[in-house]
Amino acid sequence: MLQSIRWLIPFVLLTAACGSVSPTISPTESPSATPVPTETLVAAATATATPRPSPTATLVPTGTPTATALPTRTLVATATGTVPPRTSPTPTRATSRFPSAPRPGDYKLALLVDGLRRPTYLTHAGDGAGRVFVVEQVGRILVVANGQLLEQPFLDISSIVRSSGSEQGLLSVAFHPRYASNGRFFVNYTDERGDIVVARYNVTLDPNVADPESAQTLLTIDQPYANHNGGQIQFGPDGYLYVGMGDGGSAGDPQGNGQNLGALLGKMLRIDVDAASPYGIPPDNPFRNRGDAKPEIWAYGVRNPWRFSFDRATGDLYMADVGQNAYEEVNFQPAASRGGENYGWNFMEGNHPYGGRSNRPEFTPPVAEYSHSEGGCSVTGGYVYRGARLPGLTGIYLFGDYCTGLTWTIYRSTPDKWERQLFLRTNLRISSFGEDEAGELYVLDHAGAVYRLEPAS
Repeated sequence: MLQSIRWLIPFVLLTAACGSVSPTISPTESPSATPVPTETLVAAATATATPRPSPTATLVPTGTPTATALPTRTLVATATGTVPPRTSPTPTRATSRFPSAPRPGDYKLALLVDGLRRPTYLTHAGDGAGRVFVVEQVGRILVVANGQLLEQPFLDISSIVRSSGSEQGLLSVAFHPRYASNGRFFVNYTDERGDIVVARYNVTLDPNVADPESAQTLLTIDQPYANHNGGQIQFGPDGYLYVGMGDGGSAGDPQGNGQNLGALLGKMLRIDVDAASPYGIPPDNPFRNRGDAKPEIWAYGVRNPWRFSFDRATGDLYMADVGQNAYEEVNFQPAASRGGENYGWNFMEGNHPYGGRSNRPEFTPPVAEYSHSEGGCSVTGGYVYRGARLPGLTGIYLFGDYCTGLTWTIYRSTPDKWERQLFLRTNLRISSFGEDEAGELYVLDHAGAVYRLEPAS
């Protein structure tokens, strides 16, 4: 899931062996961050990629590699039918095309809730209720209403979820664009066999309680190893459900799934949950009419796209892809894309050739990367800020690293340049970022807490 199974955090090992731990974490002081020299990156080409045939891989399941634990740290924050595409609401519009560099000292992380059991995701239902929903890796979804954590889970499917592996469990939830009228939502989890499941559930008459018996399975994808499960699902501005799939695990993509269009692993998938049962294929999916490719594929050549998001003002897609041993990356797909991008794994790790392979002109490079020597080991993707409380961050994408707790911002300063800047230093195990209905942002600590990004004063 979060890490590329290179290391396991002692907390994860403890919870895997002994059950969940719910530590109490005190609110932090206002974080302060010292900006590093801004890194300028040449913007990646935004032209639509032309699909190309890829080699076929043979599935041969093997054992899961053993990981070495990292030292623990103290929490201290410093600064096959189709329907026409649907349109999701766009609450906020960008006020300027190119934002200015943010001032990290203007912001802090404030504790929202703690005592959670390995939180992995946070989102909203888009129903105007102002609640946020927190996903726990063990198999529960909790409700936070008016700043208070409700005692009764919204959904508890822990009995069918395998969460013993560091990258396994209940990994995300996505609410239907018309959830307010149809009460449908979708989850991504690891089942008892270790495979990936995307399933649909319904809410009950109680808006804070779902029906665990309402499950309908949409997808079950064989997972040959315990790591690189992907885990993110989210509805795009087109109303289709996007599913991030890891390459199947182990290390180096031994089965070649990333470049194999005949496999769903190592891909970004795009499906229509309303057109047919269990789902349909959008009419404009780039590989829909190719006999040698899975029609669900939207983009490929990814290793483990643990977290991705859409800019609610522009529709652009940001996808953070966890690296192997040297580089972490953030990829960008403009809203005008017609899909089919190949992000290069396992030929490329970030902007660098991997395993003796070489770059190819058809690969779409990342818009940002950082090395493990710079400070990190597993990128956690975030969001473009579009809320109202922090205007200095408008149009800026925030992301972080699970292992070091560092956070960064990236944004376009000109049409051809992306800037990356260190934002806040924290001691959090950043498992995810979250966004509420108003566009405000949150940071999840895998040790058991959720923080809200706020003004420093």
